[in-house]
Amino acid sequence: MRAVLCKAYGPPESLVVEDVPALAPGPGQVVVTVEAAGVNFPDTLIIQNKYQFKPALPFSPGGEAAGTIKALGAGVSGFEVGQRVIAFTGHGAFAEEVLADAGRLLPIPPGMSAEIAASFVMTYGTSYHALKDRALLQPGETLLVLGAAGGVGLAAVEIGKALGARVIAAASSAAKLEVCREHGADALINYDSEDLRERLKTLTEGRGVDVIYDPVGGGFTEPALRSMAWRGRLLVVGFANGQIPSIPLNLTLLKGCSIVGVFWGDFVRREPKASARDLRELLALLDAGRLKPLVSARYRFDEVAKALYAILERKVTGKIVVTP
Repeated sequence: MRAVLCKAYGPPESLVVEDVPALAPGPGQVVVTVEAAGVNFPDTLIIQNKYQFKPALPFSPGGEAAGTIKALGAGVSGFEVGQRVIAFTGHGAFAEEVLADAGRLLPIPPGMSAEIAASFVMTYGTSYHALKDRALLQPGETLLVLGAAGGVGLAAVEIGKALGARVIAAASSAAKLEVCREHGADALINYDSEDLRERLKTLTEGRGVDVIYDPVGGGFTEPALRSMAWRGRLLVVGFANGQIPSIPLNLTLLKGCSIVGVFWGDFVRREPKASARDLRELLALLDAGRLKPLVSARYRFDEVAKALYAILERKVTGKIVVTP
């Protein structure tokens, strides 16, 4: 089979496409023939040895895929050969086949395309866990989403609306903000041309925001935190900006607010029952038409470097996928 391989840590252009042996499942494992694989920010980190999980070299990046079960390992029940599934794997998905633990599979709902299935679990799972489990977002609260046009950001916009919040979307261009509006944002901030704090002061009539969803980091985190309402919650989701901000902790004292970490991958591992519950609730929202995942671009194996640079350079709206 063909696979995109990271044979030595480095930038996206160091990846190669090679033929490798077909996969065989061990006990409790499943081999899935990949139809599409979602591209996520952690994929840009794992190939540079900058991520929490460090698979042994050589490996294929790609943490989520959708496809058809090719083979079942010993002891696997509840699945069958030929069944269409979503596989959350952490790595290995940029290949024609991927090996997954049976516990990390989810049947693809009827009518869902492979592209949507491959780009749904990680982004929507992260954002739902962040807003529902970590922030305890309540109806009527105000949610600020930074990097709102990206994969997890756009998912947060939609989930925030589904949970009954007023959603303020912040992004870096008018085109990105228009996408946010189409996906339910109530108010928009272009933080390349507008002062974030002043605009938030106007939009909230000086009260501030209840929850900040921050997958960006860098220079936007502190001004957003300074715009927090009393008892607000800042969700630390990631650092797409490339810089981990240093926060004056006196701000949390003055505002009675919380800084809350969000690590969905470990949540899935440590709390599988809660994670499964969240995914069922997300699929119910999707089935009801309250979530509308956006796949904005598709890439071949030999274009994976372009896909990863699109993520790194924050040019992506919604999600992008790799298709064998």
